[in-house]
Amino acid sequence: MNKKIVMFILIAVLVISVIGCSSATNKESKTFTVGFDQDFPPMGFVGDDGEFTGFDLELAAEVAKRLDMELKLQPIAWDSKDAELESGNIDCIWNGFTINGREDKYTWTEPYLKNNQVFVVRADSDIKTLDDLAGKSVVVQVESSAEKALEDEPELVESFGEYITAPNYNAALMDLEAGAVDAVAMDEVVAKYQNEKRGGIFRVLDEVLAPEEYGVGFLLGNTELRDKVQKALEEMAADGTMAKISEKWFDEDITILD
Repeated sequence: MNKKIVMFILIAVLVISVIGCSSATNKESKTFTVGFDQDFPPMGFVGDDGEFTGFDLELAAEVAKRLDMELKLQPIAWDSKDAELESGNIDCIWNGFTINGREDKYTWTEPYLKNNQVFVVRADSDIKTLDDLAGKSVVVQVESSAEKALEDEPELVESFGEYITAPNYNAALMDLEAGAVDAVAMDEVVAKYQNEKRGGIFRVLDEVLAPEEYGVGFLLGNTELRDKVQKALEEMAADGTMAKISEKWFDEDITILD
């Protein structure tokens, strides 16, 4: 075969390969994959129609729209969230994700929502204060912010009669409703939503375990995508879109982003 023909074929193959790689890269960069706990209403969960929905997921959908990216919602096991992020399976963790205590582990957006870690009991419970939890059974979601907050309160934990972890808060609240446990440590914003949906069968203790703020967490060092998402969130706060989504889920604007 003529050397010129061989050279032409090699160059053509190389060009096609480069174009193919470029197209794949562009396609990948157009997808925004959000990792979330699908059992964490109202932030992210499976709706009655079988579709993913929730406050945080609606925020993510609006951000993806403004960035001209295709949104991919990826449910994850909460105790595997870091592995999912580090492997590249997801671009961020966005699902009532607490910044406090994790500041140096992720690249964060500015906080957009304030929250408290609290204790939830049955409405007819005689538990009124944290001291009343002595000798009681308390459940918390594994790898949750409540679990982290309780690590800073060893004396309180030692006072519990039993300290249990659950895979998710739906399971924990079912146990509480059934009387299998006495209290659940969890996010206040989620607790209030769940209590309303269940007809007020629970009660949130007045004493707060720990105050905190929610943000969107990216792989440490991924400032490029974080900055794009941050800008979109700021635009949503400025034009009222964020407030509108908040009012849909909470009947008021509870967001804090300026």
